[in-house]
Amino acid sequence: MDENGFTTSTLHSDRRLGTQHGAIHQPLHPSTEYGFSDARELAAVFQGKAGFTYSRQGTPTTAALEAKVTRMEKGVGSVSFATGMAALTATFFTLLRQGDHLITSKYIFGNTNSLLGTLRELGVQITLVDATDLAQVQAARQPNTRMVFVETIANPGTQIADLQGVGQWCEEQGLVYVVDATLSSPYLRPSRDFKASLVVNSLSKHIGGHGNALGGMVTDTGLFDWSDYPNIAEVYRNGNPRSWGLTQIKKKGLRDMGGTLSSDVAHRLAVGSETLPLRMERICANALALARFLQAHPRVRKVQYPGLEDHPQHERAADLFGNRFGGLMSVVLAEDVEVFDFLNRLNVFILATHLGDNRSLVLPVAHTIYYEMGAEQRAIMGIADNQLRISVGIEDIADLTGDFDQALARS
Repeated sequence: MDENGFTTSTLHSDRRLGTQHGAIHQPLHPSTEYGFSDARELAAVFQGKAGFTYSRQGTPTTAALEAKVTRMEKGVGSVSFATGMAALTATFFTLLRQGDHLITSKYIFGNTNSLLGTLRELGVQITLVDATDLAQVQAARQPNTRMVFVETIANPGTQIADLQGVGQWCEEQGLVYVVDATLSSPYLRPSRDFKASLVVNSLSKHIGGHGNALGGMVTDTGLFDWSDYPNIAEVYRNGNPRSWGLTQIKKKGLRDMGGTLSSDVAHRLAVGSETLPLRMERICANALALARFLQAHPRVRKVQYPGLEDHPQHERAADLFGNRFGGLMSVVLAEDVEVFDFLNRLNVFILATHLGDNRSLVLPVAHTIYYEMGAEQRAIMGIADNQLRISVGIEDIADLTGDFDQALARS
């Protein structure tokens, strides 16, 4: 295990893997195929030996990024994908079968909710629960339950699942525990600490951070023994059983499904990740200050942010993430504020659908990312018609509070 701190380890990751000419970054490898001087070596890589054959299954550049994120999450291995949704899709589709049962938090990202709908159509049984309450997760257990899925910080409501309680229970029950850590990032807390089996990160968000690249990652923490998991194909039951799950995700998700991250994008994400700690500290500080400002504003009805003392999981979040609460918040405007007029008066905040960017972003939740869900499902999730999702960036905090103040005053 690396003895250096998070920032030092991330900054020096590339050169410690070994580079040519003293380069501080791993080089770009744009090759589609990789040649061999010995046919036996070519065959050996196809049969499981480490190496590269065809870039759909990875390149030295994506491997360097995988090593970096593996170290961040204190894992044993990672597989990169073209997007975070590709990473989630590969995880669910390669490890679950028709007739299996998945327990998932009901407070999840809208696109993930849509993906679960596809799983249902393919015969996977799904139970949605309030994962902030361990008892509800436990009560959903069935004989065919294979997996539990949660997000560290829910989007957009900012609910905090009982991450440690669920992890302990999954370990006792022998269930695969998948944690989407996108909104906390491994910097606030590596999900291995919650006994996650697999950790999913959308690299497009905080890890990349600059709004210029899409990517996703699945990291195996090494805590789950795949030898007793029935859905691992016989062909992948070779070597250390703790690697079987990630091998199947890689083979099926990249080779068969083709959700491959390109080398040039991987390089961009790797460079962006070097400033993750600095950006997250600023983002968390800005978000807490903005949340307190909005909570006191007479034209704001409700602010959901884990850093506020009245948040239902405030103490849990403080304990889990070291009094840092991420950059996402949900804001419900007063009823007399017309949401579109208000948004059109903002000057600093960007009207855009993204998270974890250096720039502060805002959008009306019910009319955009949760529109297709319908009013009934939105009501179940507690999403109001005049609710905003805010992703706080690294701007000067006075500019952020001032922008909201002037737009509310004129709305």
